[in-house]
Amino acid sequence: MIREEEVFKIGRIGKPHGIKGEVTLHIDDDVFDRVEAEYLILEVDGILVPFYIEEYRFRTDETVLMKFDGIDTQEQARELTHCDIYFPYALADDDEENPSWNRLVGMSLVDSNTQQVVGKIVGVDDTTVNTLLEVETDRGEILVPAAEELITDVDWEGRQLHITLPEGLVSLNI
Repeated sequence: MIREEEVFKIGRIGKPHGIKGEVTLHIDDDVFDRVEAEYLILEVDGILVPFYIEEYRFRTDETVLMKFDGIDTQEQARELTHCDIYFPYALADDDEENPSWNRLVGMSLVDSNTQQVVGKIVGVDDTTVNTLLEVETDRGEILVPAAEELITDVDWEGRQLHITLPEGLVSLNI
């Protein structure tokens, strides 16, 4: 069984493409194209399931047309619409020195000033000049700058990211 802490989200499936079972993938990370990957993991009805890649081609930098093994009709492809797409950490090409920002999703964010857990990293917004971490707290979602100079420690095994948060940032965001 694939566990949530073993994978990181790289995108979402859009609508079917054509009648032979292809689907449109909207991706945030093209890691499957940079490393030898035979499969991607889809969240289907709350369960993480591997789907083997038959073939794919890029339509744009953020859109991929994908054909999965065993998905041969438009109806089968339609069942995958809106499924989130994940990639296993074990196959990722990044390392602990140069990780993908997406690899931090699911980690706890710890304020290095207080050593208190602020919340869980639920997403990464890299659509602006400064990358932001989307953090779910018990009082709502906040945005935290993902600046390398603020990161004091990354505990990969404990799944914690330690950041020196600017004073007042948490209360400002909520």
